[in-house]
Amino acid sequence: MVDILHRIGTTSTPEKVYAALTTVDGLAGWWTEQTSGESDVGGILRFRFHGVPMPDGFDMKVLQAEPAERVLWEVVDGPEEWIGTRIVFELKQEDGYTIVLFRHEGWAESGEFMHHCSTKWATFLMSLKKLTETGNGEPAPHDVRISNWH
Repeated sequence: MVDILHRIGTTSTPEKVYAALTTVDGLAGWWTEQTSGESDVGGILRFRFHGVPMPDGFDMKVLQAEPAERVLWEVVDGPEEWIGTRIVFELKQEDGYTIVLFRHEGWAESGEFMHHCSTKWATFLMSLKKLTETGNGEPAPHDVRISNWH
């Protein structure tokens, strides 16, 4: 198994970052405007990316939500490579920053699609940083186009 790992820091509070990770409006502000569902533990969040040449989205089951500390999702629908993987956001404070340690864990193997997803996660995490610091993220469809896969 292989994982995608990223670390970003934002000058915002852990509570504000946590809200951006655990509310439909927060998620729509940095990942994709087409976010819906239930963000409480046990709920299913639906993320759609119309116009992207692959399955048009992902469904995540919320497994854990510890206020201002940790969020854990399991992918229950989407591209085959994603199903059964887990997405983890761990938050901590350090030197005036809220540090977000991100993992998309459990990939069966590394491949070109994983390379693409790693870069897209990085752009969306920068959107999370921008949202929490300025109030305006760059969610899909306003995100950075990184290749012919979007």
